[in-house]
Amino acid sequence: MKVFLDGTENGSAWRQDLISQLKIEYFDPSGKERSRRTIREEETQKAEADYCLYVITPLMDDFENISELVDDSNKFPDRTIFCYLDREGDKEFNKHQIKSLKAVGKMVEGNGAKWLPDLAAVVQYLHEAAGK
Repeated sequence: MKVFLDGTENGSAWRQDLISQLKIEYFDPSGKERSRRTIREEETQKAEADYCLYVITPLMDDFENISELVDDSNKFPDRTIFCYLDREGDKEFNKHQIKSLKAVGKMVEGNGAKWLPDLAAVVQYLHEAAGK
């Protein structure tokens, strides 16, 4: 089983935290220079992954991942997972941003995808799905 790790980059540490706990395969597209080759590789890896995980943190600087998340939750609800982290380092979402993220979570769930509260729940869900 493999999970594609999508979501906040910008020096975010969520991937390292998650990877250190995973007992399944993963593809981490972060930190790679964007080129036609790497974009194709990402598209292939994402299409072949059993799950696509979107983790959003206060370090996000655009909304591209939110739109991809909602689109994937419509197209591939059985393999899309959403999680947001209230804070990372000295940054945290404000109450209005959290309200919006909760609305996204409800939309994702309404589409049939998973919305999980934290990285521990993500690890547990993925390991249970893999029988680990």
